[in-house]
Amino acid sequence: MTMRLRDELVTTARQMSALGLTPGMSGNVSVRSAAGLLVTPSGMPYGELVADDVVELKLDGTLRPGQRTPTTEWQLHRDILGARQDIQAIVHTHSLFCTTLSMLRRAIPAVHYMVVLAGSDEIPCAEYATFGSAELALNAVSALRGGSACLLANHGMVALGPSLPAALRLAAEVETLASQYWHAAQLGTPHVLGHDELEQVRARFAEYGQQPRARRSW
Repeated sequence: MTMRLRDELVTTARQMSALGLTPGMSGNVSVRSAAGLLVTPSGMPYGELVADDVVELKLDGTLRPGQRTPTTEWQLHRDILGARQDIQAIVHTHSLFCTTLSMLRRAIPAVHYMVVLAGSDEIPCAEYATFGSAELALNAVSALRGGSACLLANHGMVALGPSLPAALRLAAEVETLASQYWHAAQLGTPHVLGHDELEQVRARFAEYGQQPRARRSW
């Protein structure tokens, strides 16, 4: 199981980079493991990662000798996973439009109905704290209480999911929403959808896609 998760984490990190969500070596990825969590290493190009580079941490932050140095944001990942037993994976990016809005310290309002994929009526912006700090982790946990994604002030964004692919899909969707919001705001004040409309969207999404087929009697 652990080796499969390591391989999947490396694949996710490479896809995150290929999607343009991580300039340079920025951003990081984690997934819950039997011992605690697996995270990407610090300062390594994603295209060069192999499964043995992935770092396993216990929830108290300790790791066995001989492993790579974990991402500087390991506390962010550890604390979110500790606070959110409903999720299994985290993708943290410095993607262009999410980071731009975070510099303005703006939430992403419901300017498009796809915002409901993040589990709330808006995608909030967590208060600023130095990268890699316990304070940043605390601020992110607080901002994520209402959903599965948030911006980090003057920093980037975080997306959560029940799996690594799901967390990456949400990260890409949030970046698209941030881009749409930024572009619309150049022409005026975007209209924000109300809570009642978003509830209708959630109800429609519950029936979206391929539903399980009824078992035939013949």
